Amino acid sequence: MRPLRRQMHIVFQDPYSSLNPRMTVGEIVGGPLVHHRIGSRRDARKRVAEMLERVGLRADLQDRYPHSLSGGQRQRIAIARALVLGPTLLVADEPISALDASVQASMLNLLVDLQREMQFACLFITHDLSAAQFLADRIAVMYLGQIVETGTREAIFAAPRHPYTQSLLSAVLIPDPVIQRQRGRFVLTGDPPSPLAPPAGCRFHTRCPIAVERCRTEPPELLEPAGGTHFARCHLVGPNGEPPLLPGLAEPAGVA
Repeated sequence: MRPLRRQMHIVFQDPYSSLNPRMTVGEIVGGPLVHHRIGSRRDARKRVAEMLERVGLRADLQDRYPHSLSGGQRQRIAIARALVLGPTLLVADEPISALDASVQASMLNLLVDLQREMQFACLFITHDLSAAQFLADRIAVMYLGQIVETGTREAIFAAPRHPYTQSLLSAVLIPDPVIQRQRGRFVLTGDPPSPLAPPAGCRFHTRCPIAVERCRTEPPELLEPAGGTHFARCHLVGPNGEPPLLPGLAEPAGVA
């Protein structure tokens, strides 16, 4: 597994707890190099300096400790640690949720630039729909630990097929107040069931206002009825991919 692990690294959500406070920045970023026995100590220090500059930090931060850095700087260090080996897959687990709004934008731009430069795939996990719309090429929407819809960014935001995706997008605020007032909205009621004991049939049927008897007994498959790349796990999607409509929505609650 060791060669495989070199190709997959992760950036955790909280930059304040994901870095060892007893290690210097150089030891943190260079840790994967030491663990995989790549290069000498001098080579590692040089590689760490290059990686810090690549993520927008000064090379002389190598001898500092995490407590002396801001949240944005710490998350850049976490990104440098994850990318120092040049992996083919980066898993970013809500990497901007613990940061200030002003820092979030710069972090997203950094990930886009690094991905373009280093050519790695990125699995970006987020609750922030605007971040997903900005960053993702393809989006998978999950409910109770199960993918309920997946497709291109354009398809998901313009014409969502699953009722859960429609309800999520209907809650997104539009900066234009005129358009916002004209949009239909649907607010889900009730609490999600326990993921440890999901309901029978469709997992969303307990909160879905248009569920039918089949939804309560038969688990839907993740299908693309139109033969394209936009899949949805819903019995009510039409034979040509027509999405079901929630009450109060004149059309699917997409966000252009």
